[in-house]
Amino acid sequence: MTSLSTRRGRLVLLLLCAVAFLDFVDASIVNVALPDMRQDLHFSVQQLQWVPSGYLLTYGGFMLLGGRVADLLGRRRVLVTGTVVIAISSLLGGLVQDAGLLVAARLAQGMGAALMLPAALSILTTTFRNASDRHAALGVWGAVGGLASAVGVLLGGLLTEGPGWRWVLFVNPIAAALVIPAAYALLPDDRRRARMSEVDVPGSLLVTAGMLVLVFSLVRAPDHGWTSAVTVIGLAASAVLLIGFWTNERVAHHPLIPRGFLRTPGVAAASITGLTAFAGLLAMFFFLTLYMQNVLHYSPLKTGLAYLPLTFGVGVAAGVASKLMARVGTRPLVVAGAVVGAAGLFTLSRIPVHGSYAADLLPGLLIVSLGLGAVFVAVTTAANAGVAAADAGLAAALLNAAQQVGSALGLAIFSAVATARTTQLLQSHESLPSAATAGFQRALLLGGAFLLAAAVVGLRVSQAHGEEHLDDQHDGEHDDQQDDELAVTA
Repeated sequence: MTSLSTRRGRLVLLLLCAVAFLDFVDASIVNVALPDMRQDLHFSVQQLQWVPSGYLLTYGGFMLLGGRVADLLGRRRVLVTGTVVIAISSLLGGLVQDAGLLVAARLAQGMGAALMLPAALSILTTTFRNASDRHAALGVWGAVGGLASAVGVLLGGLLTEGPGWRWVLFVNPIAAALVIPAAYALLPDDRRRARMSEVDVPGSLLVTAGMLVLVFSLVRAPDHGWTSAVTVIGLAASAVLLIGFWTNERVAHHPLIPRGFLRTPGVAAASITGLTAFAGLLAMFFFLTLYMQNVLHYSPLKTGLAYLPLTFGVGVAAGVASKLMARVGTRPLVVAGAVVGAAGLFTLSRIPVHGSYAADLLPGLLIVSLGLGAVFVAVTTAANAGVAAADAGLAAALLNAAQQVGSALGLAIFSAVATARTTQLLQSHESLPSAATAGFQRALLLGGAFLLAAAVVGLRVSQAHGEEHLDDQHDGEHDDQQDDELAVTA
C-alpha cells in the first residue's frame, strides 16, 4: 500500500494522471485541426469524420477487453504496451501523406488507449487503499479527466496555428518517452501469465465485436439515418453479439465479467450514470466548437482559448468534490453535479447568431465546469467503491466503456436532431448561420435533458464516504489467490 503523504506516492499519482490526460486529450485534440487535415490530405467530408470517430470506435470497442487483460496479465505490462501502441501509431499518423493511413493510425491510437486507461485507473485504486488517499487520488484523476477535453481543444488550436496539424499527433511520442521509463521506475512489476483455459476467449470476442459494431453504428447513424437498413442492421447485430456475450458469461468457467461482479453496490448504476451524463456533457464541445468556428468565425486558437475558463472551473470543482465526498458521500455529488451541468447546458442552448463570448458563452461554460468536475470525480469513485483489487481493471474498463458509448450515442442523437432542425429552417429560407445556430441550440437543450436523466439514475449509485476503509488483508488475499491460479510454473 502506498500513501499520498510520501514522495513516491505523489509521483505515482502524477504518472497515472499523465496517462489519463494523454488518453482523454487524444479524443478532442484533433477537432480544431480537422479543416487543415482535410485540405492537406484531401479528405472527403465522409472520410474526415473518421479522424475523431476512428479513435472513439476502437477506444470504446476494446475497453472491456483491455481492462480484463490488465487484471490477468499485469497492469504495468498492459499500460506500457498501450503507451507504445499510441506512440508508434501517433508518429506514423503525423508522417502520413494519405487520408486512409491517418484514419488507420487513429484506429490504432484508440486500441492503445483502451489498454492504457483501465490499467492506469486500476493501478490507482489498488495502490491507494487508504480511504482518504483513494478519495484524494480519485479527485485529482477526476480533475484531469474533466480538464483534458477542454485542454485538448486549446492545445489543438495552439499546435495547428503554430507548427501545424501534424503536431497534434507528434506530441504523443514525446509524452510516451516520459511515461514509459517512469512506469518502470515507479510501478511494481505485477506481471502474470494466464493459462489460455482461464481466458474467456469466446466472451472476449463477442463483447469486443459487439462494442465495435455498436459504436460504429452509432457514429454512422447521422449520415445514413436512424431508420436506414445500415443503421437498423448494425444496431441489431450489436444487440445479438452482446446478448451472445451475456449468455456466454452465464456458462463460461472463467467469465470475462466474474459472476456477481455487476451486483457490487454502485458499479452498474455508476456506469449507466456515466454513459448518460457524458452523452450530454462531451457532445457540448462538438457543438460549441462548430458554433464558434462556423457562426462566430473564431480561429482555431481563439476557439481553444474560449474553453480556458472551463478548464479552471473543472479543476476547482473536482478539488472541492473530492473533499466533500468524505462528508456527504458520492451520491449527492453525482446528482448535484448532473443538475448543475444540465443548468449550464440549458444556458448555452440560448446562444444567438450574433453572440458575445462574455454574455452568451462564458456564463454557461462556467456553470457546466462545476457540474462536470463534480460528476467525473463522484462517478469514478462510486464505480470503484467496494470492488475487489483483482477486478479493479474490469471496473475501470466498464466505467470508461460506458462513457465512450455515451459519447458516441450523444453525438449520434444530437447530430441527427441538430441536422434535422437546420435542414428544416434552410428549407424555410432561413440564413445558414441562423439555421445552424438553431440546430446547435436544439442539440444543447437535449444534452441538458440527458444530464437531468443522469441525475435521476445517479440516485442509485453507491453512497461511498471518506470514512469507509478497504479491507486490505482481504484484497491482498484475493490478489494472492488469483496470482496462484494464474501463475504458470516456468
